Amino acid sequence: MDKAPAKAGERSVMKKEWFFDRFCGEQLVVYTEDGKLVELGVENEKNGDVLGNIYKGKVCNVVAGMQAAFVSCGMERNCYLPLDEGAARFHAYDGEGNPKELPSVKEGDEILVQVVKSPRGSKGAKVSYDLSFVGKNLIYLPRTDFLGISRKITDPAVRSALLKEADKLRSEGEGFIVRTAAETADRRHLKTESEYLKRVYRTVLGAAKTAPVGTAVYREYDLPLKVMRDSLGGVSKIYVGDRELYEKVVRLARMRRDVGEKKVVLHEGPRSMFASHYGLSDQIYKLLERRIPVENGGYLVIDRTEAMTVIDVNTGKYTGESDLESTVFETNLCAAREIARQVRLRNLGGIVAVDFIDMAEAAHRTAVDEELTRALSFDRAKTRVLPMGEMCVTLFTRKRTNRDIGSFLLKSCPHCTREGYVVSDAYAAMRVRSAILDGFAEGYRNLILDLNGDLMQKILSERYFAAETQSGWKNSRIYLIPHADYPAERFEVRGDNSSVLTLPDNARLLY
Repeated sequence: MDKAPAKAGERSVMKKEWFFDRFCGEQLVVYTEDGKLVELGVENEKNGDVLGNIYKGKVCNVVAGMQAAFVSCGMERNCYLPLDEGAARFHAYDGEGNPKELPSVKEGDEILVQVVKSPRGSKGAKVSYDLSFVGKNLIYLPRTDFLGISRKITDPAVRSALLKEADKLRSEGEGFIVRTAAETADRRHLKTESEYLKRVYRTVLGAAKTAPVGTAVYREYDLPLKVMRDSLGGVSKIYVGDRELYEKVVRLARMRRDVGEKKVVLHEGPRSMFASHYGLSDQIYKLLERRIPVENGGYLVIDRTEAMTVIDVNTGKYTGESDLESTVFETNLCAAREIARQVRLRNLGGIVAVDFIDMAEAAHRTAVDEELTRALSFDRAKTRVLPMGEMCVTLFTRKRTNRDIGSFLLKSCPHCTREGYVVSDAYAAMRVRSAILDGFAEGYRNLILDLNGDLMQKILSERYFAAETQSGWKNSRIYLIPHADYPAERFEVRGDNSSVLTLPDNARLLY
């Protein structure tokens, strides 16, 4: 699907496209600009993402020295509840107000808390007593006296009018945050949305009265629906690879004036949707690599550590056209743009340290900082860039949102004291599925799949391809042959239309 070149005198319009699909127990959302991967989100269908969920929890213990409590919410680990933050988590918005007094919690108390940071590694989820309910235009804060507005709304008159409107919608002790989408929203829609969010809160309170401890009394939307709510401005097309998900997306699109049903397309081709469009499968696979090329011939090296992400910038093949300082400056500018793309694409959070190539001129260091800040401004996650020092190292922070893409693509290696990584089962199964679809598209009725033995057992036990075998694959046969010496990412698919197949004794029929 190549983009047609713009005619002379025409302004090229960027093609912004979303891709939604679900398979192997995962939901995938991909965003591209002119065919280039920009954002990738993954969510497990069974467990989902707990971020934004509200739980009825029980206080297990209060640690005075940490000004925190630990709350049992039915998860693997107890949740961490800071008692001195108040409404600090709304600092990403311009506004003012005072949080209500936090409860004087004690061991055994049953309270409602909301997950504000998902569990990660050995750390449990971080929760807050300040609940929030997110709509397209407004965020309702039933327990927080706070009135805020998105910093992306810059017109002073519009900001003032929206804040006055939001103030009319709240009662004493409540709060609202005006989101970016509200800038073009009808005032009646704001009132209708505010009333809906308040009804949701009352429903949550009612459910919590009888719910047992550990129950999620409110769940945030799943990944595709969150994208439909928050991220579709200026979209050209939405491609959906699953019919059930397509029907859900169409229903939501009918409610959106800026999207519309005609922009939603069901992918019905014989091959994987991600393999059929722009080589997205190959672009996703490249996210496993540490070394990333930069458009002018330079390259980045990205390494994750326990404390931060470290990015090294190198000139590579780029030699420039004049002096060394200009060559280095041009490479660093290109690198800044690619770094902003990569942290968004990989959903890197926390502290990021960038070792740019040394530049002698202070003006060049400032210009690179400004370019990095500008490129990061397109990211929906909050970022903060610190000035570059004389050693040409820049530090910036990025708020972690949703699931780190590395946790979907990789898992700990079982053969090196779990310090290294190999391809994850879910991602390996995704690649296997794409290869199977290619085999059927080429006209084969029977496919023989050689693969890693542990991956085969995972595919069978988790029933990764159950939906496919009950529909499009039900009249075909797929035979799995395990190999103990195959690494996790290795597999081979071959087709055979013979009436009689000769297979090893350990071959298994898929379901």
